[in-house]
Amino acid sequence: MSKHFVPENLPTHLQHYIGGKFVDSIGGETFEVLDPVTNKTYATAAAGQKADIDAAVVAATEAFKNGPWPTMSPRARAKVLYKIADAVVAQESRLAEMETFDTGLPITQARGQAQRAAENFRFFADLIVAQHDTALKVPGSQLNYVNRKPIGVAGLITPWNTPFMLESWKLAPSIASGCTVVLKPAEFTPLSASLWATIFEEAGLPTGVFNLVNGIGEDAGDALVKHPKVPLISFTGESSTGQLIFRNCAENLKGMSMELGGKSPAIVFADADFDAAIDSTLFGVFSLNGERCTAGSRILVERPIYEKFVAAYAARAKNIKVGDPHDPATQVGALVHPEHYDKVMSYVEIGKTEARLVAGGGRPENLPEGQENGSYVAPTVFVDVAPDARIFQEEIFGPVVAITPFDTDAEALELANNTRYGLAAYVWTNDLKRAHNFAQDVEAGMVWLNSHNVRDLRSPFGGVKASGLGHEGGYRSIDFYTDQQAVHITLGDVHTPKFGA
Repeated sequence: MSKHFVPENLPTHLQHYIGGKFVDSIGGETFEVLDPVTNKTYATAAAGQKADIDAAVVAATEAFKNGPWPTMSPRARAKVLYKIADAVVAQESRLAEMETFDTGLPITQARGQAQRAAENFRFFADLIVAQHDTALKVPGSQLNYVNRKPIGVAGLITPWNTPFMLESWKLAPSIASGCTVVLKPAEFTPLSASLWATIFEEAGLPTGVFNLVNGIGEDAGDALVKHPKVPLISFTGESSTGQLIFRNCAENLKGMSMELGGKSPAIVFADADFDAAIDSTLFGVFSLNGERCTAGSRILVERPIYEKFVAAYAARAKNIKVGDPHDPATQVGALVHPEHYDKVMSYVEIGKTEARLVAGGGRPENLPEGQENGSYVAPTVFVDVAPDARIFQEEIFGPVVAITPFDTDAEALELANNTRYGLAAYVWTNDLKRAHNFAQDVEAGMVWLNSHNVRDLRSPFGGVKASGLGHEGGYRSIDFYTDQQAVHITLGDVHTPKFGA
């Protein structure tokens, strides 16, 4: 497939969506949006400033205080959420084309995103209808119950990897809970977010419940985080940005949910199912172009199978099809943006001074015609990586992996925990006792045993250490977007000390 595919009716200008209307920035500011296959500008987007965030918060506040959404019954809200899910699925092929064009993700991996996004809305629709809250009775004395209510305007700041699906992770529970929202999508990938407004309108979501402001993090994101009338910030992104947001939320004591970076270990013991471990550890770091927070980007392999593993892994990595994201045969597409490409390539060069390169290490050969300037990186494998190497310690967020041997379970655990991050971990062993003990001792918010990253929407999603603050998923998401007010009623006689009698 040599000719670069461009989706039909591609917008050339993306606007904000505030109070039910598509609008430009009040000051007329814009920024350019690139296509990662050619790295050429294909559209401009309105660049939100403080004034635009203010306008969006006014609209969201009005919808929260005077609109019908927060006080509707859970069943009534659920009906709208189901319509949203159906509308997302109806857009599946269009969405996949737009997502691939905007992000460089392979089309086969973009196609599942609409189904996953729709499932988020169905899941939280079911959850709010089925949810019950605590009632506690002290016989003859007191009855206490929990009155759960939405907190207000939620600020949602989302990343550029699988943007539409990750936006749904935040939009579904916040809207289901009765909050109104201001979404600030990542500036690298604003295209698919533009679909939400029409989807929500057609599903019957009341005006002002959903607002979208495009823009750069330092402008639009910063204004949203600092806004005194936005009591909640949900952020997914890089850890140093999370630290900055944490500091800026302190002024107004905002609620925060932050899913941050990762340098997740995949630990392969000698007794593991070798072929399954190879398949999964390859997929775990090279799917989604390696641009995934839960990537198993450090692979720790027990010494007796280390050389065999390295040889098999390198051979497979060299065979991965890199190329046009719209080609169904492509397994790794173009990285999202030249800035990110430069960052990943700088780590590839660092790795060459720190470890042994056995696959990749540069741009792939034989790129499609017209795509020679695209942000392509060949799947890159470093082995014999020392624990203090930068490529072992720092998040690269691309198709680059570090493989390191270990001799004992204790050494494996020490290596696994030897970074500032703690998002995910993957353990491969057929020893049941070892599997559970290792999983419980590893410093990670999520652990998969003999599995790659398979998500259950009921379970908590989040990290420890520099990988996050708080958890989302299931009831934990509802807890974040609602206040749980305790109401106490006396059933018997009141016995109060008579001060001043």
